[in-house]
Amino acid sequence: MPVVDETSAGGLVIKVREGVPWVAVIARRNRAGNIEWCLPKGHLEPGESAEEAAVREIAEETGITGRLVTGLTSIDYWFSTGDRRVHKVVHHYLLEYVSGEVTVENDPDQEAEDAAWFPLDKVSRMLAYPNERRVVAIALDLLYPEANV
Repeated sequence: MPVVDETSAGGLVIKVREGVPWVAVIARRNRAGNIEWCLPKGHLEPGESAEEAAVREIAEETGITGRLVTGLTSIDYWFSTGDRRVHKVVHHYLLEYVSGEVTVENDPDQEAEDAAWFPLDKVSRMLAYPNERRVVAIALDLLYPEANV
């Protein structure tokens, strides 16, 4: 079975309302056809950096324009499709909300079925994938280091 390398980027865009940080996440269908909440992300375009791709993908999938703050972590994993093995690396970044309203109307791939804001400290229970819950934990540690004393 041939092996294919893929690189994606995305992350958490944070908007603070009344002192509470909220994060925009998307709902998409998995291979079984079930809805899963996940962090916005997507493939790099030719000539695009991971940072640029993260900002673009978050805007496309959520309708939110964000400003890059810092890198959070990269997730490296393998999966199989019917005819190939895929080695995927996803670079996750922390972004600060700049403008926009949550919508999936501008998603060119039409992969996102819904998008919504969730409180950062509660979003992990919504996310389908343990690796993405770890990304949220890293963001919480970065934003609130005193909470982990």
